[in-house]
Amino acid sequence: MPNVQISILLIFALLGLAKAQPAEAQLRLTSTAIASGAAIADDYACTGADRSPALAWSDAPQSTKSFALIVDDPDAPGGTFVHWVAYNIPARATSLPAGVPQTAKIADGGTNGINGFEHIGYNGPCPPPGKMHHYHFHLFALDSTLTPGDPADAAAIQSAMSGHVVATAELVGTFER
Repeated sequence: MPNVQISILLIFALLGLAKAQPAEAQLRLTSTAIASGAAIADDYACTGADRSPALAWSDAPQSTKSFALIVDDPDAPGGTFVHWVAYNIPARATSLPAGVPQTAKIADGGTNGINGFEHIGYNGPCPPPGKMHHYHFHLFALDSTLTPGDPADAAAIQSAMSGHVVATAELVGTFER
């Protein structure tokens, strides 16, 4: 997994999204609901309650001022599909609970953006039947808060993050109908 993190940071550095970070900064993203590389339960998909999974993170760099989260499915038939955008999550935060409401404001701070369904907040996996899809939970530690305009979609958040990413972490789950 460290090679994946290094590759992601290299990609963001090349795109101008990442700033150099010390080697000890190893942002980690975990979930009690999703094991890395494992299937996502129906409770977190359109075939069930369609609620967001609990997420937790640790080891953010000292320079972190806020976090952003983008959840996407690069296996979608029409290209990468975004399932959740959240940003300006306070630096003091180390988690999001399961079932974050689909409202603009997140209870302990932060803002839900617009997903690919054109809804605010999280909408889980809902691929066409027959093929396994991979859902990437991308967490970004930022050295600032973002002002993308409300409500913001993934493209607006990615643009606003340019040059402000100090660390990234990723968790990937799978889902198939």
